[in-house]
Amino acid sequence: MDNSHSAAHQAGQAKGQAQEKASNLMDSAGNAAQSAKESAQNAGQQLQQKAQGAADSVKNAVGANK
Repeated sequence: MDNSHSAAHQAGQAKGQAQEKASNLMDSAGNAAQSAKESAQNAGQQLQQKAQGAADSVKNAVGANK
């Protein structure tokens, strides 16, 4: 191989590796975003359950739950 062909080959390899790294980073970012979304949804559900429990407790305390 001559030097220009070798350099082009190395450049192509470097480009491929960079694209693979970028793809992996995007996957990681997507996974982190999905995990954050799920955590937020879980926190929201827990808050909703606690609020419902508190509302039921108040209803029970004032006798409105009969």
